[in-house]
Amino acid sequence: MSINTERDIEANLQIGPTDQGMVRLFVEADGIEIPMDFTIDEAFEIAEEITAAANRIAGTKANRKK
Repeated sequence: MSINTERDIEANLQIGPTDQGMVRLFVEADGIEIPMDFTIDEAFEIAEEITAAANRIAGTKANRKK
C-alpha cells in the first residue's frame, strides 16, 4: 500500500493542544483510536508538509485550467 492507494474507510480527525504542551492529532476509525502527540517544532514541520502538498496540488490544478 502507498499514499495513493484508495481505501473505503471513514475516519474522524481532531487536532488540538494537550495539557502537556504537545500538539495532538487524534484519529478515530472503526472503533480504533490513535492519539499522536508532537512537539511544537514537529507540529510546525507537519503543517509545512501539509501546506507544501496542498500547494503542489493547487499548482497542478491551476496548470490544467490553462
